[in-house]
Amino acid sequence: MPDLTQLALYFAAALLLAITPGPGIFYVAARTLAGGRAEGVASSFGTGLGGMVHVLAGSLGVSAVVLASAELFTALKLVGAAYLVWIGLRTVQAARRDASAALADGAAAPPIGPRRAFREGVLVEALNPKTAAFFLAFVPQFVDPAAGPVALQFMVLGSVSVALNTLADVVVAFAAGGIRDGAAARPALIRRLREGSGAAMIVLGVGLALAKRPTG
Repeated sequence: MPDLTQLALYFAAALLLAITPGPGIFYVAARTLAGGRAEGVASSFGTGLGGMVHVLAGSLGVSAVVLASAELFTALKLVGAAYLVWIGLRTVQAARRDASAALADGAAAPPIGPRRAFREGVLVEALNPKTAAFFLAFVPQFVDPAAGPVALQFMVLGSVSVALNTLADVVVAFAAGGIRDGAAARPALIRRLREGSGAAMIVLGVGLALAKRPTG
């Protein structure tokens, strides 16, 4: 493994990247605002597991193959983008449907639940080729071929990055959950938050669809 100085540098860089607002943080915030803190935390761990898929693929060279193929990269990003847009549209529709139900009988339909939020988080991250590109561009800078098996180093360093990202996402989920709880007594505001979170997911999906394959 790399020496302690190199590991400390990697940890600092990975931590800085983890707390920098990006698509993952915005997705978790949107999911929390739409369904509550439990769903946000579950989606955080889901995106963490999805990130580990890319770490494993990167260590085995699979991600490099996907990124080297324009066709595979495009197919993966379009599937991921379509899934995000679908989740966003469904979130907006559910917000409006639940608001109508609340007006009709005084009760809204329950949120999708942590298990489903977890599964969606896994798919959203696993289907994002930009995550694969990130790991392939960032982690190898800290791998030392003379310090041991490269694949093992990639797995360990990538896992550290995923853990830090997940921790940052959980913090965001709790913060966004506090915002949602504060609005609990205002159903109209909850509806707007849910609609806004759905729109944010749609925007993230469109952004993914427009992503270009890394070159070089």
